[in-house]
Order: sequence, then C-alpha cells, then structure tokens
Amino acid sequence: MEITKHKVAGIHYTLRDNEGNVLDSSEGREPLYYLHGEGNLIPGMENGLEGKSEGDKFQLKITPEEGYGVRDNEMIQEVPISAFGGQPVKVGMQFHTNQGHVVTVTKVGLEQVTIDANHPLAGKELNFDVEVVEVRDATVEEVAHGHVHGEGGHDH
Repeated sequence: MEITKHKVAGIHYTLRDNEGNVLDSSEGREPLYYLHGEGNLIPGMENGLEGKSEGDKFQLKITPEEGYGVRDNEMIQEVPISAFGGQPVKVGMQFHTNQGHVVTVTKVGLEQVTIDANHPLAGKELNFDVEVVEVRDATVEEVAHGHVHGEGGHDH
C-alpha cells in the first residue's frame, strides 16, 4: 500500500543539518504516525513521502521554503525586560506569548530583551533519513478529525 491522501503512515526518521549534526531522531522510540494529506508534517516531508510504501528507505533534502520557512527579521524584536515580571531571563530561554507563539530569547541587555519568534529551524536545509514502517487506511474518525488516533496517535 502506498502513502496517499488519508493513509496513516508510520515512519522512523533521523534529521540532520548540513554539517551532519543530528537534530532529531525517532531512534529508540516508537515510529512517528501521521495522517497523510492533512498538513500534519512540514510540506517537504509530506511531499517526499507521497507514493512511498512500507519498507522504503530513502533520504530527503528539504529547503527552508518546504520546511520551517525562511527567517523573517520582522519576527525579531526588542521588548522591555520589565515585560518578564522580574523573573530571571537568559539567552536560549523560550516563552509562550499571549497570542500562542513561542519566542526564544537571543539577547539580554540591562533594559531590553531581544526575542525571536522564528522557528529554531527556520532558514535551514533539513536532511532526513526516512524508513516507512507501516501504511494503513485511516479510519473515518481519523479523517474527520484530521489526525491519527489510537496507537501512534492520540485518544480523545
């Protein structure tokens, strides 16, 4: 069975940057299960999985445009340190904004903090080693909800 719209696929993957550093991997964990064609993965990964079958092993190189987007300098801003309510703020810390975005602290000054709302992998080429371990038909409920349920997914 091939991965097409509304099939559930289980994959193992290893993500590396262009220097070969491992950024993420399913090694030693359960496979990642997702409902194909519903935007549950970055576009380049979903496009690269289209038509693949159980047992296929392959590599994907995904551009920023098909991954987490290009870096947008307008998503970097300075805010007053007082906005953090007196708590200690350090470079690398992440916070959720009132709008639900995740921002990363990139610089801490005496009165200003620089935050970046770009995804940490924005602007980067992504290199995946992928193995398809399972492909099945999605249930009617999974299609209606737009994601996988049960094993490898979640229950409501």
